[in-house]
Amino acid sequence: MINKIDIIDLNPSLLSLIYMPETNRKIILVILLSIIVIGIIAIPLGNPKFIYRAIGLELTFIFIFLAILKGYTKIIYICVPIAAVVIIANTLAPQHVDIMLTFSKPLNAILLIIGGYVLQTLLIYFSINYLYRTRSKSL
Repeated sequence: MINKIDIIDLNPSLLSLIYMPETNRKIILVILLSIIVIGIIAIPLGNPKFIYRAIGLELTFIFIFLAILKGYTKIIYICVPIAAVVIIANTLAPQHVDIMLTFSKPLNAILLIIGGYVLQTLLIYFSINYLYRTRSKSL
């Protein structure tokens, strides 16, 4: 009889690498960098009325990225609420919902979905994962 473990032969050391706090920190840095790049592309395409808010949020992500890069990992705690606020704000903005549903501006819609939902969700997940792993490691 074939065992499920025989079918899926995962290297345990490779699988455990994903759950190491240092690896999660690097993943968070990559996600933040991706958010920054998408923001730099998306800000000029957005509504000029909200450009100062967008630049402020972009500078916040840059500051968090640089702080984590320098080793200040406590700032990862702020990633979860900021990402949650971005997701909620994008969902509550009628223009954003319209762009995503109709794809009237395809590039804007793609950038909004990737930067405003996918990357923010990944940031929440890996931030919580990092905080959980470092907390349980210290106990």
